Amino acid sequence: MMKTHVALIGAGPIGLEVAVELKRAGVEYVHLDKGPIASTIMRYPPGTTYFSSPERIAIAGIPIQNTGQTKTTKEQYIAYLRSVAIAFQLKINTFEEVHKIERPADGGFLLHSTTSSGAVPHIYRAEKIVLAIGDMETPRRLDIPGEDLPHVSHYMQDPHVYHGRRVLIVGGRNSAAEAALRCHQAGADVSLSYRGGYFDEKTIKYWIMPELRGRIQKGEINAHFSTVPVQFTPTHAVLDSAHDVSGESTEVPADFVLLLTGYRPDWNLYHQLGVELDGPEQMPLLTEKTMETNVPGVYVAGTATAGEQMRFRIFIENCHHHGRRIVNSLLGKPPPDGSAIWALPES
Repeated sequence: MMKTHVALIGAGPIGLEVAVELKRAGVEYVHLDKGPIASTIMRYPPGTTYFSSPERIAIAGIPIQNTGQTKTTKEQYIAYLRSVAIAFQLKINTFEEVHKIERPADGGFLLHSTTSSGAVPHIYRAEKIVLAIGDMETPRRLDIPGEDLPHVSHYMQDPHVYHGRRVLIVGGRNSAAEAALRCHQAGADVSLSYRGGYFDEKTIKYWIMPELRGRIQKGEINAHFSTVPVQFTPTHAVLDSAHDVSGESTEVPADFVLLLTGYRPDWNLYHQLGVELDGPEQMPLLTEKTMETNVPGVYVAGTATAGEQMRFRIFIENCHHHGRRIVNSLLGKPPPDGSAIWALPES
């Protein structure tokens, strides 16, 4: 059994930033993630570009450098995060999943973990826990017939995969809008199903919306607004009206179906620890000045603080202060000045 003051779970951008703050403060910790560094970002489609400017998603005071200082791509950001881990000599136990946490009677926490290679399970005894596990662990399933067919996926691959094929994209926010354009540009025959009457331009990148609107108006992308899929077959999808009960359905031929309808957190560790989750979005209850939850010694950092975001409001760029708040709390210091927090996120 390894003993440590803090167990930090999650190695996304804010998890890395928390690790840097802990190391700078001389706080003993162990850092675990069930996948690689930035595992959620790894699942983004190739070439995904961030809304936020480089300086807003930079962490630990290390600037992001790229040609022209333009918006950062997924690939650039992953390489940047890796370089931060190297620069600060962060020790991260990647591919080691914490599957069970106990609260022994004499205090602290017991964490049980296993590695993806099937090595001997590990046990850690920690006085404190920081959950930086993000809010996009599992897809929001539609739970309709055919959702598990091999050509139906909640994740988009490289657009090249869809060249010359009929692709149905389900969703109406930025991921779906960008996927529709990129697949069309790669030579796919694209259809789109969205339950709304039209797109909410506030949820789509400003450089995406004009072209998407134009492609739809020209009939180059087939948009089925106010519809929801009710069944997938090996050859087509069945769409029903999202707003009436007329019983009329539309069949849309599809060689691939991309269900880009959002993602939700994994609440398993919250439940094990007894962290209270509030409201329809299941936000962990915490004290904002310290990031400590209703369970003494359990902290939450990053987008995990937002629960399941139905409308995004917590991003990388407005979470940078979480690490400083947690470290100050651990050291018994007053909360840091909040003046550095971005007042209006770009994302």
